[in-house]
Amino acid sequence: MKAHLREVTTSPDNSFKVKVFEDKEFKAEWHFHPQYELTYMVRSTGIRYVGDSMHPFKRGDLVLVGKNVPHSWKTIDAKSEHVKCVIIQWDETLLEGWLDKPELTPIKTLLQKSSQGVFFDYETSVSLESSFVSLIDQAPFERLMTLLNILNTLATRSKTELLAGPGFGKALSSKESHRVNVINNYIKDNIHDQHSLETLSERLSLSKEAFCRFFKKTFDKTFSKYVNEYKVTTASKMLIETDLSVSEIGYRSGFNNLSFFHRQFNLYKEMSPKSYRQQFQGL
Repeated sequence: MKAHLREVTTSPDNSFKVKVFEDKEFKAEWHFHPQYELTYMVRSTGIRYVGDSMHPFKRGDLVLVGKNVPHSWKTIDAKSEHVKCVIIQWDETLLEGWLDKPELTPIKTLLQKSSQGVFFDYETSVSLESSFVSLIDQAPFERLMTLLNILNTLATRSKTELLAGPGFGKALSSKESHRVNVINNYIKDNIHDQHSLETLSERLSLSKEAFCRFFKKTFDKTFSKYVNEYKVTTASKMLIETDLSVSEIGYRSGFNNLSFFHRQFNLYKEMSPKSYRQQFQGL
């Protein structure tokens, strides 16, 4: 379970990597690597972590993660569709010498933003699905041209949202990544229980004070705030994907008090749960 710097290798005939990931669920822990990564979700739902951000994902989800930005996709519902996604990974050297050319200025700007992770709007993302799928069987030159076309479309036509706070484009040690994995798995597995700082501190062999310092330094927020944000993210996923009542969703996402659930949801989403659901239903 211990996470570490993940090595990304390419074949001799290709200067970047394209792979299709298919499985019952995502198994990768919170990790990082010195390559850029573009992930398009063909199928599945869950929660996406990029730096200190967490958001629900679904089909059509498309995210660009910059160099050394920690990230992870988690399947939280065993009944969800099996995962299928297309992942593109490339080194900074791939476009070295080209990014200063005026034709690639929009792409250069986009890659600079990726140090915080970039989320792209659904309409643009889905319009590129055939391009992502075609990458798998293309010859090396065609594959490179397709990647450039994808990046140019995203850089010039897509609405974007930065995901993580500044400062997440730095490499984490294996020990730091391991701690984050333990924390995220503990919250996920104990969403209906009171989350104990003492329990987590013991699991990480830290004093309570040292745990709080590590957490604040890593996420720039308190542990309790992070837990509430996770619960709101879980609730927002259920609001989008199910017909359960708002009250039922509040309880299932780990809130024991519905008034507190509504206050926290409004705090993080700047709208009520009902309005959030209507927004995604297009009502």
